[in-house]
Amino acid sequence: MFRMIGFDLDGTIADTLPLCIQAFGLALSPYAGHTLSQEEITATFGLDEVGIAKILAGDQWEAGVADYCREYERLHPQVVPDLFPGIRELLHTLKDRGIPLVLVTGKGTPTCTISLKQFGIADVFDEVLCGSDMAPNKVQHLRYLLDKYQLAPEGFCYIGDTATDVDACDQVGVTCLSAAWQDGVTEALEQRNPGKVFDRVADCGAYLLMMTVKYPDHL
Repeated sequence: MFRMIGFDLDGTIADTLPLCIQAFGLALSPYAGHTLSQEEITATFGLDEVGIAKILAGDQWEAGVADYCREYERLHPQVVPDLFPGIRELLHTLKDRGIPLVLVTGKGTPTCTISLKQFGIADVFDEVLCGSDMAPNKVQHLRYLLDKYQLAPEGFCYIGDTATDVDACDQVGVTCLSAAWQDGVTEALEQRNPGKVFDRVADCGAYLLMMTVKYPDHL
């Protein structure tokens, strides 16, 4: 049974990836000296906005990060006004059952904070762990959570939308459920994480409720 559940942000609880790409393009292209392609931008994903700006904006990365955060916040309400349908209800249902919820994301703290405020879910998560400018750090975060809350790996479940999320969970020995509620990703995820891919939030939620028990208090 799962005693703690972790969620990714981009592509899992909300369709924020197009927002990231658009904001990076607008903010960092002037520093790069050309219009950044989607491929150039997404090739840097896994790092937080500081790490991405260091790659794409070079020595002007600090100004690039500031511009990116401004564009991200400006565009957010019109590009991503809400969570994926059903996610808000799932989060609150799990919260009401007393299941500790954590957010483990590759985003940096500034844009993660913007999104949580935009969606009105800042108080849902017991822990919010963000990315690094040096290297992807989800493995370290998952190990930290197991140690801090004295959880066996089988007591933790993480929901993410990429094969790299599955890889990170495999390294730590925790369960990864693959979020495939975006078009065109189910088949690739099924190959990497067979039997644990959900293309509907409702189905993932039903599985999580089956695999958790109601606790009177958090850990």
